Amino acid sequence: MKAMLTIRPNCENCDQDLPYNSTEAMICTYECTFCRECAKDILKNVCPNCGGGFTPRPVRPKEQLAKHPASAVRVLKPVNTTEHQKVLLRYENILPKNR
Repeated sequence: MKAMLTIRPNCENCDQDLPYNSTEAMICTYECTFCRECAKDILKNVCPNCGGGFTPRPVRPKEQLAKHPASAVRVLKPVNTTEHQKVLLRYENILPKNR
């Protein structure tokens, strides 16, 4: 069976709702999920969990939700901005493809 994206329902930082069809959801390679505003303005395109960059999360077609439902499990881990500054110092000026 092929692995499916979890399609997490919220931003890990601010808890904004990000339903399966949200165009505001951004994910890293490990599927850490943040709203576009947090990913851009607070995190500066550096995932606080892995140091990777973000890309828009694909939208799961509505017809596929019955077979492959989006997750209902909310993950909330507000970013410790002091700790994230250390991650930013390491990665902010390096393109995600070169990290």
